[in-house]
Parts: sequence; structure tokens; C-alpha cells
Amino acid sequence: MDGPSTSQWRTAPKYAVSPRANATDDIVDNARERPDHPAFARLVDGAWRMVSSKEFADEVEALAAGLMAAGIVAGDRVALMSSTRYEWTLCDFAIWTAGAVTVPVYETSSPAQVSFILADSGAVAVFAETEQSAATVEQVRPPRLRQVWRMNADLDHLVAQGHSVPGDSVRRRRSAVTADAPATIVYTSGTTGVPKGCRLSHGNLVAAVRNIAGADGITETVLSENASILLFLPLAHILARIVALVAIHNGAQLAHTSDIRNLATHLRSYRPTLVLAVPRVFERLCNTARWTAESTGHGQLFRMAEKTAVAYSQSLDAHSPAPWLRARHRVFDRLVYGKLRAAMGGRVVHACSGGAPLGDRLGHFLRGAGITILEGWGLTETAAGVTLNLPAAQRIGTVGRPLPGCTVRIDPDGEVLVRGPNIFQGYWNNAPATAEVFDDDGWFHTGDLGELNDGYLTVTGRKKDIIITASGKNVAPSPLEDRLRAHCLVDQCLVVGDRRPYVGALLTLDPEFLAGWQKEHHRPRGMELAELRGDAELGAALQGAVDEANREVSAAEAIKRFRIVDGHFSIGAELTPTQKVRREYVLAKLAPDVEALYEASGSEV
Repeated sequence: MDGPSTSQWRTAPKYAVSPRANATDDIVDNARERPDHPAFARLVDGAWRMVSSKEFADEVEALAAGLMAAGIVAGDRVALMSSTRYEWTLCDFAIWTAGAVTVPVYETSSPAQVSFILADSGAVAVFAETEQSAATVEQVRPPRLRQVWRMNADLDHLVAQGHSVPGDSVRRRRSAVTADAPATIVYTSGTTGVPKGCRLSHGNLVAAVRNIAGADGITETVLSENASILLFLPLAHILARIVALVAIHNGAQLAHTSDIRNLATHLRSYRPTLVLAVPRVFERLCNTARWTAESTGHGQLFRMAEKTAVAYSQSLDAHSPAPWLRARHRVFDRLVYGKLRAAMGGRVVHACSGGAPLGDRLGHFLRGAGITILEGWGLTETAAGVTLNLPAAQRIGTVGRPLPGCTVRIDPDGEVLVRGPNIFQGYWNNAPATAEVFDDDGWFHTGDLGELNDGYLTVTGRKKDIIITASGKNVAPSPLEDRLRAHCLVDQCLVVGDRRPYVGALLTLDPEFLAGWQKEHHRPRGMELAELRGDAELGAALQGAVDEANREVSAAEAIKRFRIVDGHFSIGAELTPTQKVRREYVLAKLAPDVEALYEASGSEV
């Protein structure tokens, strides 16, 4: 690896991909080497039922036989439009076993998005989870699409159809899939324009999975055979999918749920040792605990516990915690931290965070509370993980060092460049876009801006999102937005100011915490937007959130004014499925609010 003062860092690979390797090898190996191991847990009639490695492999082969009987041939694209559930992973492996290519589609996608993905990928069949999803597919059905299978109704029929296909034929089809063969086409969220299909090969996925598993501490402590993970992020997103594949490779038990309303109940009943989430989930967890403490008269206790957790975590980086800090930490572990861990099932030791920056304070608070966050960074084009904070190599506030096999370089303009065996094969049907992101030396240009310090990467924003104010000051909006969302009253936000005299912010309010605030401050529920904007106490509370965010930036980068906007940002419209703001869409939709922000004379308008 390169030295701490360089702009490049490489971690040697732990695994080199064989030309004959493919992403289905792990389930075949698991079925042979540990057939009775409880590989999955399925929620059936309110109880978790175990599925062994052998049972899962048999189910995959049976469904793959059904696909072959239905006419699916090697290289065909098969779309998978479903929420996170056991059958998602089952269908994914069956598609691969049949030699076909999985095209994930978010179940929240609009008809226009579904139409584009199905037509662009040339999908010949679709697994649709619900009748509504199937109806959307039928509404936009492209000419090449031959079949639509309803996940809740047609899987058994498809398996029965496959009884005519000999098992040896299925196994030969699977074995013929090579590392260079495409495994999946994952479409980007389209936050900066038309979605692009990222063509990831079996070799890309195998390299990503095996090298993550080989990183220090992952197999030993995070995803061992005794570990368990409850997945609730969309499996259509590459991050959740790669984590699931690492769990399967290591023999960790995997469970799924998409019932976010009852997530707390599922966490308590399943009691995972690892959770995977975007920062907004962890923010809401902590905000809920903080608000509950405030509303029950224990706000001061929680603030002391929060301060102690942060100090304790920070001391782990600098030196061993002082005896007095250890004693104080033990007290708050009984009073506060244990309850926070109980809300996540009581057994969680590690949590993986990705999709957006977590923030220093939240990372230190959670680690101080006994939940070590393994924050990482990557893109769809890199098969998720490029860097990761490992259990024994933590630097909170960064996204960690490069994972085995990956090299990270910072270009003179601050852009993060990447090389490694996990880098995608290019954009499907889009050679010009592929040429734009690879230079002549094979470096992939990520579009993210960042800094390297002793190999640890800090991502400072997206190159396309940089705001240049009228005075010429470059402002990265994401750090400010991340800090604003940490306030319990703020649901989503958008920092603006491109070619404007100063930086401003548009805020939506969290309905749950707003209702609590209204009750505590004797305000009627259902206040109109004009009343919310004119409420001095609410304005002061939000100004406090803005002031807190501004502490970390220069005066020229600070938010000068903010504006409450109507409604909330929803997934599929203002937000991507991983809760990233679709900046250009929101700016266009809320253009009158942006103009009003700069016409006003007060702090909050």
C-alpha cells in the first residue's frame, strides 16, 4: 500500500477470481459442505422458520428448471420487481443458475421507470411480486417481454413446469456460466439524468464478495457462521445484495423483511447480530430515543448519556478511556444504551451503513452505545463496497480504507478514482457513457469528491452537486444536509445557492416528531403551512438545527436562510429508494420556494 502522504492507496487482494467461477458456486458449496446449516430464516405466519443450505439449493435448482422449461436461455434478461423477501434471493439465484441475467426493478418504480428499464435491458420475462406490480408491467409491456410471473401465485406452477427438465441439464447450464458472463444489470437511480444500466459480471460479484469476506475481522466477528442479519433495505440496491451474498458465502444466517412499519417487532423477534441500513434509519432510531426521553422528563439524562457515549468512543481512537469515563459509561449502559440496543433486538453488535455519510457525532454515539458502525462507500458501478471501516481499523467520520483488491486515487480536482476486480463491465447499450467514466489507464471516475489520509477516505460530496455561489465560493451541500437531517424535526432537506448570493435550505418536517412538538408546545395538530412558517418557537428550533450544521463550515458556506416546504419527499418521486434526494427534480418542482427563499428578508420564510 502507498504511504500516508500520497493521494493513492491500494489494499492487496485476498482472492483472485477463477475464469470458471460464478455467483452460484457458494450455494452449491454450502449444500455439499454444510447441508443442514440454517442458512435462512423465513417469516411464516408470524414465526421464523429455518431453511437449510441444502433446502435452499434444491429450491433454486427446481425454480431454475422451471425457467428453462419456460424457454429462458443463457444470456436472457429476466427482471425482478419485488420488495425485500426470501423469494427475491431465491429468484435471483435461480435466474443465475439458468444462465440468465437478473435485472432488478424497485417495486416503488413509476410506470415510466419500469417501461424504460424493461425496454432498455431487453427483458424477456418479469417476476412481479404483487398484482399491482404485474399491472404496471402489463401497462408498459415492451414487445420483447414474453412472460410475467406473479411471485405470490406462479412460483409453484413454474417449479411444476420444471419437472420435465432433468437435473443434470440444470447443473450443466449452471456450470457453463463463466466469470466474464454478465450476472446482473442494475440501473442507477437517475438522480443526475436518465438511468444507466450497470453491467456487472459474475466475476465482479465473486471478487467483491470474496474480498470483503477476506477483509480483517469480517468473517471472524461480523459475518461468521454464528452471525445473523435481518435485511430490510431494497435488494434491488447493490449494497443490500452484496451484503446478502457475503452472508451466504460465510454461512451467516439471512432473514428478510420489507414490513418497515413493523420493523421494530421483527428486530425484537429475530434478534440479529448485524443490521444494514442507510444513515436515515440510524438517525431516526436515535431521534426517537431522544424524543422519548425528552417527552418523559428524562431529556437531561439522555443528553448526558449521549455526551458520555461520544466521549467514550472518541477516547477509543486516542487512548484507553479513563477510569472515570469507564465508570460513567457503565452506568449509562444500564440506563440508556441497553434500551437502545434492545430496540434493535438486543444482540446487535455491528451495523453496516452506506448510501450516504453517517456523520461523526452519530457514529461515535452509536459505537459508544455498544453498536459499532462499519461505514463504507461504493457505487453500483463498483459492485457496492470499495472502502470500509473494519472492526479493528475504525476511523469514524471516514468511509474507511480500500477493501482487498481495490485501489483508490484522488485526482488533482478532488475526484475519487477507483480500480479493482469489482469494477463493472460498462453501461448496458451505452458506450458513450462508459467511455466518459473510464480514462485511458483504466481508472473509473466515480464522480464523488474526497480526501485520503493514511488510506482512510473521506467523501466530501458529488462533483455534479457542488454549488458555486454568486461570489464564486464552492459549497458541497451534502455535509450540511446530513447535519440538518440529524435534527428530529427535519425529515428531508435540500441545500441550494448555485449562482445565488448566499446558501439557503428547503426543509420538510417529520410528521411524527412535529406532532409531538405541537403537543408539547400546546399547538393544534394539522397546522397549515403558513402557520408553521410563522410560528416563532418552531422557527427558533429549526434555526438551532441550522446553527448546529453551520458550526462545521466557513461563514461563506453557512446557510443564511431556510424555508419550510409543503408535504414530504417520497420514494419514487423526490427520493431514490435509498432515500437520496433527486436534486434536479426537486429543484424544478420547488422552484417557486427557491425564489421565495431569496426574495425574503427574514431568517425563516
